[in-house]
Amino acid sequence: MRILVAGATGAVGRLLVPLLLDAGHHVTGTSRTLAGTERISRQGASAAEADASDRDGLRKVVMEAAPDMVIHQLTALSNADGEATDRLRTDGTRNLVDAARSAGVTRIVAQSLAWAYVPGEDPAEENTPLDVGAAPPRGAMVDGIRALEETAAELDTAVLLRFGIMYGPGTWYAPGGSVAAALAGDPTARFLGYLEPDLSVTSFVHVADVARAAVAALDWPTGPVNIVDDEPAQGREWVPVLAAAHGLPAPEARPGRLSWARGASNRLARSRGWRPEHATWRSGFAAQTA
Repeated sequence: MRILVAGATGAVGRLLVPLLLDAGHHVTGTSRTLAGTERISRQGASAAEADASDRDGLRKVVMEAAPDMVIHQLTALSNADGEATDRLRTDGTRNLVDAARSAGVTRIVAQSLAWAYVPGEDPAEENTPLDVGAAPPRGAMVDGIRALEETAAELDTAVLLRFGIMYGPGTWYAPGGSVAAALAGDPTARFLGYLEPDLSVTSFVHVADVARAAVAALDWPTGPVNIVDDEPAQGREWVPVLAAAHGLPAPEARPGRLSWARGASNRLARSRGWRPEHATWRSGFAAQTA
């Protein structure tokens, strides 16, 4: 299959491209920079310099790649730029889907989020509504996710992978990353997330398991699928484990809970054959710092 990976040099994309090549696919990866395209080429894929905000330029790249499928991995998260990422989810997705349609593509796998659901007590299933109308700044993130998913769904088949909080190489939670810096007390650490040891519930997923899910999703039916590990957990459980994995003292547990922080269920993904190799953050956090 001919596959175009938009955003092929991010934390997921850099792991995904080799997996697709190993599976026998012809891969074209896009990056906004020359250094990014050189990295893609070194992996053995075709590379194209493209900016998702450049509607005409992106269309030209997609038309020339002539893919059978598009995989959407566009973010601006390396700099913890939430506003830029929201624009990519709205305008960038619009440009990518329109370019795909012009090239005759009818299938897309897109990166979404598993913490955009309405408040609740139990881990969210895929039929749980999104938290539309949430107060800022959360509201802008949810609106971006809704726009991404609705735009992607204009194609005949849109598999919407709702990822949990990613950890592992290239993420904020990796050794030396911004989360470790924040746990160590660095007030300048930049990341988008919630790091309180309270009763709020989070679902994690290792970035390598996310890449494997994107490959598995190539032949999944349309619709959203939560891609999370097996153990949603309260902050008072996982924050001390993460701190210990980085050799830092455990912060004191606190009361309180964000009502929307409920975690998510991976039951649907498991029913389709996906299994997280890092089944729980408990061992996963330690493994990434070993």
